[in-house]
Amino acid sequence: MPAKDELARRRYERLVERLESLMRAALKPEYQGYYGQLILSGDDLVEMGDLKDIRRAARAAGHHLGWKPTTRLVAGRLFILDEREVPETIKQLAEKAAVNAMDRAWREHQ
Repeated sequence: MPAKDELARRRYERLVERLESLMRAALKPEYQGYYGQLILSGDDLVEMGDLKDIRRAARAAGHHLGWKPTTRLVAGRLFILDEREVPETIKQLAEKAAVNAMDRAWREHQ
């Protein structure tokens, strides 16, 4: 039985490391670690294992990144989100980026 527990612990640690890497890669450097999110598809979830373990590992990975992590399952996808309060300077930067993206999209469709 202890060998099985050790195997489960190592599997969980690898899952945390993998999720942390994916979460870190999804961050935009200009937001200085804020506005973190990762969306896992149904295929990703099947590949990674039990949903309960994935959610637990995602929360652990988020804590490693300094996030206030939360997970939400919507239409077969798992959303991993950072719910920390965002500093005003980062909010303004993100708002400006959103406005610029909407302006570009509007001009392309005229």
